[in-house]
Amino acid sequence: MAFNPIFAENRKARHDYTVLDTIECGIVLTGTEVKSIRHGEVSLSGAYAAVLKGELWLVGADISAYKFGNRFNHEPKAMRKLLVHNKEVQDLKMKTEAKGLTLVPLKLYLKHGRIKVALGVCRGKALHDKRDSLKAKSLKRDMERGLC
Repeated sequence: MAFNPIFAENRKARHDYTVLDTIECGIVLTGTEVKSIRHGEVSLSGAYAAVLKGELWLVGADISAYKFGNRFNHEPKAMRKLLVHNKEVQDLKMKTEAKGLTLVPLKLYLKHGRIKVALGVCRGKALHDKRDSLKAKSLKRDMERGLC
């Protein structure tokens, strides 16, 4: 079994949102973007996905400029196209418009030599929900410490 490295993970997304469903997407990248991602110079914090003109785009992801790149280096905050089937794009568009859900990238990883994005269909948490989840997490941690 092959090891699939995770290049970036949006840990804050699980704190701020309730993840209802996940979708695996391909992503259109240039050579310097792939090299920067493989060096771990990528951040998904503050990023989201949006359906624009019938296509799914990743907005706000920061892939740092490749330090050995030349004048053809990429733009760090550029929008990047996500690769999913047309039916999935239409379903995601309906969910985000009608139900008030958000598409948030959860992690960026390698699968069979290709870089993939795990996209979460999320609903925002209220402040009291965040407090409840933190309280439950600390109680669980305390119980595990007491049992060991």
